[in-house]
Amino acid sequence: MSRKVEIEEQVTVGALASLLNLPVSKLIGELLKNGVMATVNEKIDFDTAQILLDELKIDTTLVKKQPSGPPARLKKELSKNAKPRPAVIAVMGHVDHGKTSLLDAIRQVETAKDEAGGITQHLSAYQVSHNGRMLTFIDTPGHEAFAALREHGARLTDLVILVIAADEGIKPQTVEAIRFAKNAGVKIVVAANKMDKTGVDINRLKQQLSENDLMPDDWGGDTVVLPVSAKTKEGLPELLDMVILVADVEELKADPEGPAEGIIIESHMERGKGRTAVALVEHGTIKTGDFVVIGTTYGKIRTLETPDGKTIDLAGPSSPVVISGLKELPDFGDEFLVVPSEKQARIRASEVKETRKIAGISSATTSSELLNMISQTNRLSELNIIVKADVQGSLTSVVDSLKTLGTEEVAVRIVSSGVGVITENDLHTAATTGAIIYGFHVSLPASLKHLALRDHISIRLFSVIYELINDAKAEMEMLLAPEVVEESLGQLIVKGVFKVTKTEVICGGEVTKGKLAVPALARLYRDKELLADNLEVTNLKRGPSDVQEVQTGEMCGLSFRTDARLEVQEGDKIELFTRSSKTRSL
Repeated sequence: MSRKVEIEEQVTVGALASLLNLPVSKLIGELLKNGVMATVNEKIDFDTAQILLDELKIDTTLVKKQPSGPPARLKKELSKNAKPRPAVIAVMGHVDHGKTSLLDAIRQVETAKDEAGGITQHLSAYQVSHNGRMLTFIDTPGHEAFAALREHGARLTDLVILVIAADEGIKPQTVEAIRFAKNAGVKIVVAANKMDKTGVDINRLKQQLSENDLMPDDWGGDTVVLPVSAKTKEGLPELLDMVILVADVEELKADPEGPAEGIIIESHMERGKGRTAVALVEHGTIKTGDFVVIGTTYGKIRTLETPDGKTIDLAGPSSPVVISGLKELPDFGDEFLVVPSEKQARIRASEVKETRKIAGISSATTSSELLNMISQTNRLSELNIIVKADVQGSLTSVVDSLKTLGTEEVAVRIVSSGVGVITENDLHTAATTGAIIYGFHVSLPASLKHLALRDHISIRLFSVIYELINDAKAEMEMLLAPEVVEESLGQLIVKGVFKVTKTEVICGGEVTKGKLAVPALARLYRDKELLADNLEVTNLKRGPSDVQEVQTGEMCGLSFRTDARLEVQEGDKIELFTRSSKTRSL
């Protein structure tokens, strides 16, 4: 009877070998026989692991470990002082169906005049006012970000606006967005976009919705379908009216008093501010100077801003805020809590870190978590990538594989990803972010080729996943800082000093070790104490003649440049060395 071994959806070759009590070299060898280059730390999926066992004729049955997911957060019990709060809306939909255009149109129509034009295009959250009511929009990269919110138990999203192009209907990515929204247990309002186009068929769209368990309200269901146009702004006021109506029915409330708590939507390094995070307040009021604990990190809030860059002193429930002053970059989806003191924040953060360690939660599975590790360094290189694939399964495999490539010096940042052919919107995103577009089993329309050439956008198409990954590795290696290699040449004991100025020293002595050569750099020591470093050696003399090198035991003269007057004395030791850079590989 075969034994059963439980593994995750993805497992490293080393971990699988350990579970099977096999030498890791045996698994790597079998993978190589099948054309798969793998190391002990390389991840393989469940199906690949099963094929390996079959090939090796191992009498073991693999069982896929069911993901338990993060523990559900307990719903906060409201006090008598709870007050109505703005609704939090996630806008989702297929990448080509006008989600970004719709958000831009809403900002132009409903944002206060003094904010017009002041909101950048790539905000992760923002607020608008409609009929005297504030609405909070979560503008993270599509359904992937929303899924992360759901998976982390963040029930802060009250409503999903599902954007579907009325001329194209439901696409595979739309179906997945519907599933994520339903699993999160939130209301869905469908915005049938591009109604300004000729030949749109909203009845066909409603039929598709009904086939995906979203029965339109005028067909006897409870899903509101509103015709809109981001281009002409038709239907936008009605859409926002419906959002407010849903919010009123839900009776959304929160406690504005007391220490703030909520969730992190995004985190990044920002020049002049350091580690910053976009946070969404759920309860309480957050203020400048508060001590906050976020997952495994903490800090004192140095600055508090709205997403459009306005400095504020405090913010209440359903408010998106940008905070700085954190010790490390928090992870996307981490919960935050304001505490009374820095000591308490530090203790809580340590407790969370220890809990995650015990639970076996990896801290290197997403790009934002990679940033958390890399945040200890002053400079971080990122490889921005856009991924398009033919089906969602391939897309997930490619994205997950790319995410595992990140190192402590170079992070892989998936700017966007989606199912379907490469589109003009992808080119615009690539031009803005400097990303490489990787296509897996998809085509590039001929009409877009000249646009890519004009804007110097790199588009690379692959049909073999390993070729795609190797190409990304090569790009990452180009971002690695070169390795500085130092080679010691020799040393000289100073026997006489002939000239000392503010910028130059000429001295002479005996070569006691190695050989001296030019060009070279030098260090000056006196009784083992380093007096000067990185001195540029300009000349070597043996007698009256200039020479290129001097061997051990010979006497010579030596000249080097200085930035300030350097009093060299007899008996000082001068070490010569060269320094060169070497291209590194991952």
